[in-house]
Amino acid sequence: MNRPASAIAGGVAGTAVLLLLLLLLEVETRSAIPVFEVIARFVGTPGNQTVGFVLFAIAGVVAWPLLFLALEPRIPRGPDPASRGVVLGTALWLAFVVTGRGEISGALLIIYAAFTLLAHWAYGFTLGAVYGRLLERPDADAAATAG
Repeated sequence: MNRPASAIAGGVAGTAVLLLLLLLLEVETRSAIPVFEVIARFVGTPGNQTVGFVLFAIAGVVAWPLLFLALEPRIPRGPDPASRGVVLGTALWLAFVVTGRGEISGALLIIYAAFTLLAHWAYGFTLGAVYGRLLERPDADAAATAG
């Protein structure tokens, strides 16, 4: 599989993991932290969770994986793409936690920061792991047929 398609496949898998973890956060906090509202507020459309979800999906499936693809050789923690994905996830989390926290404060802010960090690490790890695995397949298949 080519590199962009591998990155986007990693983005699909990573976005699914991130979505599940962020929805779990929303459920566990009894909707005190509406994730898609956070994204909608960030882009200037507060209250429009549909816009938040669409942007979440587009960014997670296309934008961040292609950014990862472009920056991957320069991201520290290589050569493992999963480790590099965690670094990207950390950078994405920093932007998310700083711009998206809204009125959250106190103990809820600590829970929000910790849980979203773990969720972004899971996204980055999954993105990098799927990307790396799909890139390895042609070489592994060629070696198996040659041997």
